[in-house]
Amino acid sequence: MSEEILINVTPQETRVAVVENGMLQEVYIERARSRGIVGNIYKGKVVRILPGMQAAFVDIGLERTAFLHASDIRAPSMAEAVTGPVPPIHELLQDGQEVIVQVLKDPIGTKGARLTMQITLPARYLVFLPYSKHIGISQKIGDEATRERLRALMLSAMSEAADGGGYILRTLAETAAEEEIETDIRYLRRVWAACQESIRSAPARSLVHEDLPLALRAMRDLVRANVEKIRVDSREIFIKARDFGIEFIPEIADRIEHYPGERPIFDLFSVEDEIQKALDHKVMLKSGGYLILDQTEAMTTVDVNTGAYVGRRNLEETLFKTNLEAAQTIARQLRLRNLGGMIIVDFIDMAEAEHKRQVLRALERALSRDRTKVYITEMSPLGLVELTRKRTRESLEHVLCQPCPVCTGRGMVKTPQTVCYEIFREILREARQYGADEYLVLASQPVIDLLFDEEAVGLVKLQEFIGKPIQLKVEPLYSQEQYDVVLM
Repeated sequence: MSEEILINVTPQETRVAVVENGMLQEVYIERARSRGIVGNIYKGKVVRILPGMQAAFVDIGLERTAFLHASDIRAPSMAEAVTGPVPPIHELLQDGQEVIVQVLKDPIGTKGARLTMQITLPARYLVFLPYSKHIGISQKIGDEATRERLRALMLSAMSEAADGGGYILRTLAETAAEEEIETDIRYLRRVWAACQESIRSAPARSLVHEDLPLALRAMRDLVRANVEKIRVDSREIFIKARDFGIEFIPEIADRIEHYPGERPIFDLFSVEDEIQKALDHKVMLKSGGYLILDQTEAMTTVDVNTGAYVGRRNLEETLFKTNLEAAQTIARQLRLRNLGGMIIVDFIDMAEAEHKRQVLRALERALSRDRTKVYITEMSPLGLVELTRKRTRESLEHVLCQPCPVCTGRGMVKTPQTVCYEIFREILREARQYGADEYLVLASQPVIDLLFDEEAVGLVKLQEFIGKPIQLKVEPLYSQEQYDVVLM
């Protein structure tokens, strides 16, 4: 499967697109004014202990205090992370204590950042664990001989290091040469030495280590053997990416290209169009069926529909083929929209158990290409599939959009008729409580039109009942739900 990485850079934001076989799969966006902070290391200060939640709030200098759970605490006296039953939080931390923490999750919505004291520093092939002696190997490296070779290599490297630390070997390490692993080790130790120097001198509530900018993180985390090209449309960032590649990923350095074209790089590869489509609730399938995706704070729901697809043989075959196509599209949409947390997929009900099994396996295969950890359950008797996808950053919709100021995120607004009847009730309420010579109703154009037309009889009867005239006036800036009743 051929893959390209496109990097679009402007002074305001950097965007990275992962394109597989000409189809956009993932989008990463980092804005200069609101850079993500996952991976950053801070010297924080404990401001509140929550014994009932086994957690603490930590001030790291951001607008909202961050959240640290007891299971993510490394006790100062321990060389390893806390294992076994987690001690009570008040035995691990105290109010006012300074702690070195790393951000696991960006602030999302009203929630502050999620922290850990189990620091990790990633490189291309390795993740360094400065407070541990552990050697871990990615579960995706399945060959036992390769696992043993890598473990022996790491044990040898660790025995030569005086300052200790542990490592996790990433999936890419499976094909890495010994020199490449050693290069990563030297790089990670330099980074950690710089972090320690910052930790010693930095005041509380300050940043001591910042992760790489998005363009270089993409080089470190996204580039794999099947990547054919990395195209960068900024000369300055291209030079940085090339130098980074020569130092850390020499085997792909010649695949990094500067794109000088006048046509925007995201337009050239139809990325802009795909991003716009990824903000829609409705996703069309090639067969004529479609998906409806609804993202809420609690969960994301995906509903599969046959739509215009009527099939050729029989109903069961039509439903089966629609669900199979939907499984592929759902996996892509989860990656593209970066949807996390609880996700419920409502496949179209199928009668045959074998068809249900094949659809579920198709979904599992499609999700196996996801870089983010996904856990999937069996299909329920109602055709529902529950899955969870690890959430570490805001979804594409939350990055690019905000709740509608009219409906405040409900996705619905009251009808003009509903608003008219609310106005009638408000006038009655005012007439009973206060004396006025007449009433002036300010409302949107659709509401005023309805009061002059279909609801004109009701308005006349209301005037007769209260014995006062009611004037109507259009307020162009009002939304459909807004109105005011003014006493004259």
